[in-house]
Amino acid sequence: MKTKILIGVIVLAITLVTIDIYFTNHIFSSKDKAKNIEYTLAIVKPDAVQSKKTGKIIDRIENENFEIIKIKKLRLTPKQAESFYSVHKNKPFFKNLVNYMTSGSIVVMVLQKENAIEEWRKLMGSTNPEEAEENSLRNLFGTDIEKNAVHGSDSPQTSKKEIYFFFPSFIK
Repeated sequence: MKTKILIGVIVLAITLVTIDIYFTNHIFSSKDKAKNIEYTLAIVKPDAVQSKKTGKIIDRIENENFEIIKIKKLRLTPKQAESFYSVHKNKPFFKNLVNYMTSGSIVVMVLQKENAIEEWRKLMGSTNPEEAEENSLRNLFGTDIEKNAVHGSDSPQTSKKEIYFFFPSFIK
């Protein structure tokens, strides 16, 4: 009896994984590419999560017609933060960036929209909240150049790499 239950659970798990892989692999269809539908990674950073701005940021994302394809809340380890931001490892702010990104929970999302990368970067605003465009997320929720509320991919190549970092089954 226990063996039959175990086999049933294994079959169900394999079925669910197969379904997830099928839908994930078909998200990047040629129909989407023809419309220039893109995917980008968005992160609500620790300062915005700690100050309870996540809901307002997500509301704004949806009001700007982005579709949230995947979402999860987590806390980065120092090793994960160093790996994710490895492109900045030789810059003077790297250690502070790693410390900041591991200081609390973050919310990571895969966003979908036509021209998603460019549109998300516009919605985020300039890196420095003091210089960010009016009503951009960084203007509204960022406190300084380091604690600027949100992160976003800057190119299609970076987007794929960053999405894979947090959602490895999303992109093959």
